[in-house]
Parts: sequence; C-alpha cells; structure tokens
Amino acid sequence: MKAAVIIFPGSNRERDMVMALKSSLGKPPIEVWHGDIELPKVDLIVLPGGFSYGDYLRSGAMAAHSPIISEVKQQAKRGVHVLGVCNGFQILTETGLLPGALMRNANLKFICKDVHLKLERDDTIFAEGYSINDVIRVPVAHHDGNYFADDETLKMLEDDGRVGFRYCGPDGKIDKTNNLNGSRNNIAGIYNKRGTILGMMPHPENAVEKMLGGTGGKPMFDGIFTGLERLLA
Repeated sequence: MKAAVIIFPGSNRERDMVMALKSSLGKPPIEVWHGDIELPKVDLIVLPGGFSYGDYLRSGAMAAHSPIISEVKQQAKRGVHVLGVCNGFQILTETGLLPGALMRNANLKFICKDVHLKLERDDTIFAEGYSINDVIRVPVAHHDGNYFADDETLKMLEDDGRVGFRYCGPDGKIDKTNNLNGSRNNIAGIYNKRGTILGMMPHPENAVEKMLGGTGGKPMFDGIFTGLERLLA
C-alpha cells in the first residue's frame, strides 16, 4: 500500500502530513514535487496545507494548474482516494474536483486555534476510525477558510450527504456561535459524489500525538489505511 504527498512552492504542512501518514502506514509516503508530470501508482494522494504560490490570485488557484494536477485528476477519476487539507482543500475546489470555494474568513483575520468538529458520515475510508456524530478536536490555521457554495450546490451537498464535518461546540452543538470562519452551514469538510475525495480546512495531521496537544486526528489516518486494506483485499 502506497501514499503520496504532493508538495507545492509554499507548502508548509507537508512534513506534518508525512509524519502522520507514516505513523499509521508504518512507512513514509512518497513525496512528489508539483512540477513532476508523473505520479507513481499509489492508493492515496494527499494535498497538504500551506500557502502554495503565496496564495497569489486566490488560495490554491495557481497550484491548480501545476503539471502534476493533471495526473492527480486522472487517478482521482480512476477511483484513487484523495485527501486535501486546508490549502489542499482550496486546491481541490479550484481544480473542480470538489464544488464550492474557500473565501476570506468572515472576521477577515487569520485564525489559528483548536476547534471541534462533528462527524456527519462514517461510511468512507476517511471516517473509518470514527462513528457518526462523534465530536473531535483538531486545530485550524487559515485566513481563507470560509466555505461558500450557492444555494443549489449547497442543497445538493446536503441532500446527497456529502458534508463530512461541521464546526461545532464541545457538546456537538452546531450553530453560528461555533462557526469560526462563516462557512455556510458550518461546513468544515466535504466529499465528492463517490466519497473518494475529501477536502477539509482543519488539520487532522496536527492532532495525532498526545504530547503535541491531542489525538483527534489519529483515528482518521489509522482508519484510512484500515479501509484501504479492506478495499484492496
């Protein structure tokens, strides 16, 4: 089983992601430079957080046209699982692999803090380590994390059960008070129609060790590889 982490100019969470994947997979993932035109055969592709190309134009807009993205799209089309975190989520929306857009936070300020997320579905490999309605604590670090979709798209996401996580309180309450960046419907992460692509703003890779502040993200990475083993068996 193999995983790959795509690295762009300005990525700054790739090392954290590599370590999180290694802790669950037992070996480090392949690191792929954005300028490459070929992607090794892998079972999971990860687009990490950071500020690709300095967030010029729009967050993720320039990275979405990197040479490697064509191969990412092709593998995603074939059913390879893709995880985009923070800037990776922004890139996924810019490529059209996920709908919607990530806008400036409602308060127009950079937000870096721990948040609580409520699990909205548990039938994908990304949620293999959780149960429906679980509340987990992981950090966020973004300036453009305000998820927006028009009413038609938002209804489609809700009706199709494609919302993966929502911002909530420690008790799981979903309301405006616990919506830190203004995202529509408190959305923190969404899936594609097949459930093989997940984009999320919070950083599960920064919550995998108790000594570093928490383990809310560890079940995600453990679950990913448990789920992939089952699918590939």
